[in-house]
Amino acid sequence: MSRRSGLQNLVEYVPARLAATFMQCFPCERNLATCAAIGRGYAMVNRRHRKRAEEQLRRAFPERTREDCQRIAVESIQHLFQLAAVDAVSMGRLIRPETWHRHLHFEQAASAMPILNSDRPALLLTGHCGNWELLGFGMSVVGYPMAALARPLDNPLLNKWVLDIRQSWGLEVLTKWGATPRMQSILERGGRLGFIADQNAGDQGLFVPFFGRLASAYKSIGLLAMQYDTPIIIAMARRRRPAVDYDIVVSDIIQPGDWSDQDDPLYYLTARYTAALETLIRDCPEQYLWIHRRWKSRPRHVRQGKTMPESLARKIRSLPWLNENDASAIIEESNRESLDAG
Repeated sequence: MSRRSGLQNLVEYVPARLAATFMQCFPCERNLATCAAIGRGYAMVNRRHRKRAEEQLRRAFPERTREDCQRIAVESIQHLFQLAAVDAVSMGRLIRPETWHRHLHFEQAASAMPILNSDRPALLLTGHCGNWELLGFGMSVVGYPMAALARPLDNPLLNKWVLDIRQSWGLEVLTKWGATPRMQSILERGGRLGFIADQNAGDQGLFVPFFGRLASAYKSIGLLAMQYDTPIIIAMARRRRPAVDYDIVVSDIIQPGDWSDQDDPLYYLTARYTAALETLIRDCPEQYLWIHRRWKSRPRHVRQGKTMPESLARKIRSLPWLNENDASAIIEESNRESLDAG
């Protein structure tokens, strides 16, 4: 955490707590509508974030009109404000062991239940789609306690407040620093780990297809799965309506046998869970964090202005969910980037 004064922490913390207390005087639906209006205003004022979201949407959905991408970009920012100001502070009060069935719906997660009900370890992955904070929290409330990796907030007062909410019903939040021994211990005893798996992993990450372009993904998730022979569940908490009302949706489950006979198991499973996240996002693009700089890092060959190495092109063509046209389009797009960089 960065160095901060006690006064600065209080100046941020006290208004946030007062605002959260004030909002509890109103129905959740009204608070969500208010935050949507604030989010729309923010999108209009903050041109940089809105334009970034629009540009990324146009590249991810070339078949959509400019107007459609502009609308989704604004709705995505509205969704972010709703998550931060309403859902994050109310889920501990609304979603409890005796009330969760009013807010969480697991019909679209039935395929994951045999794993969750077993004594096998599991990795549960989501992205910045739907309510990524709620997914691990909700699983713990229902009776599937788990641990999740998260970066602490810079403000220790706000961080403690948020942690108390997140951990109120069995979720264990691990900080990114020094978490490796604890993660290993959890998997060794058959526990569950949750990750937000769509963050930019920098220049040293694995570059896998994501919405028709290469995006950098962390190697650590795949390495953990391979080391502990652990199935990977890819899911999201998708908002049903303007309320704290979510479907838990599973898009894919990757079993150890799926990657064991691959030429490059790490690349295969990283590309596959990234594709599963893309599937979730395509179903509700307005609930994705399009202002996130997901494609910030570029592969070495692009940075050097060279064509894609044949070894990488071969890995992309080997992915069974891509047809030849899709794989060729990704390779050609990467080579165009190289020409532009050169």
